[in-house]
Amino acid sequence: MSQTAFDIQRAAVIGAGTMGRGIVMCLANAGLPVLWLDNNAQMLEQALQAVAETYAHNLRQGRIDQAEADARLARIKPVADYPQLAEVDLVIEAVYENLELKQQIFRQLDATLKPGAILASNTSALDIDAIAAVTQRQSLVLGLHFFSPAHIMKLLEVVRGAKTAPAVLEAALALGERMGKVSVVAGNCFGFIGNRMLNTYVLEARKMLLEGAFPYQVDAALQGFGFAMGPFRMYDVVGIDLGWRARQLDGVGQAAPEVQVDNRLCELGRFGQKSGDGYYHYEPGSRQAEHDLQVDALVQQVSEGLGFQRRDIGPEEILERCLLALVNEGAKILQEGIARSAHDVDRVYLNGYGFPRERGGPMSWANTQGLGRIRQRLLHLQAEHGAHWRPAQLIDELAAAGKGFAQA
Repeated sequence: MSQTAFDIQRAAVIGAGTMGRGIVMCLANAGLPVLWLDNNAQMLEQALQAVAETYAHNLRQGRIDQAEADARLARIKPVADYPQLAEVDLVIEAVYENLELKQQIFRQLDATLKPGAILASNTSALDIDAIAAVTQRQSLVLGLHFFSPAHIMKLLEVVRGAKTAPAVLEAALALGERMGKVSVVAGNCFGFIGNRMLNTYVLEARKMLLEGAFPYQVDAALQGFGFAMGPFRMYDVVGIDLGWRARQLDGVGQAAPEVQVDNRLCELGRFGQKSGDGYYHYEPGSRQAEHDLQVDALVQQVSEGLGFQRRDIGPEEILERCLLALVNEGAKILQEGIARSAHDVDRVYLNGYGFPRERGGPMSWANTQGLGRIRQRLLHLQAEHGAHWRPAQLIDELAAAGKGFAQA
């Protein structure tokens, strides 16, 4: 098949976890027949049941009619092995974040699928080039990073590998449009656009817990600015244990001071909303985050145990450090060509991370402050908190020229 036009008519999904379920629904809702494979037959059966229940719920809510619910479900077909996927045009792999496992799956897909089929990974952070490298079709490999829950969240990061063909990117963007997504092209680096920026933002929030703030204060400041939820409420929704288990598995970062509060919460079985307790307390059947004094005591104990002299941290400092962490990382992403434009960075944050819409996104917000002023504040933070606050080169250049990110 020529690499000028890819017509995606039949798709397949590997993995029947939460992400796999959402992605299958995205494809079926867009009118595509989907083959679904998971090496655990029982899990696949349960996943199909969950999808059927979601459609039944949408039917009761009046969002779709019976004919549409039936048609969507009829497009989804479970399969038992790789050879049954041979004729699809696109496969999306949605297994957990483990590079070796993903590479193993891509080797198998490459050996089994027809020559023109596109192979995509739903990884949220891993190296797309390392995944593509195990195949004989690197030009046909890319990342399609859906956000959870995939059938509800609007954002789709389309990650281009070093060898991804332009026509493959175009086909992925067309598919994104067909699924009703806001699709943003990202370059290949750890965390792409959204999670790479999120890491710096969350790191700052966690540092402030050790320096003197409490989770409810950090969240209140960011929600006051207009975020849908602060970082600690977000972790309760996602599950605090995900990062904890990943750190235990690979041993990376488990000893870092910033994650010790998370580690202690998880050791106590406080995994977030799903367990009734995380950074907050949740009454049975409720999603209402309630301030928990036990968590404040635990935060204080951990930070003092690490030798921190706690101090009062006000909402202005919380906002400044979290927002400027986002802006400075966003500038580095632009500088490296990971994002095509400041507008794309803003679209990622508005559609995937609950940034307040009326503020236009982190880069637009920075423009309203003036990059000269942003640079001064970053230099001030660098003097107080260290080299990681050094302004991105792009901020230096734009501030000197009196320009904003839109001119980058």
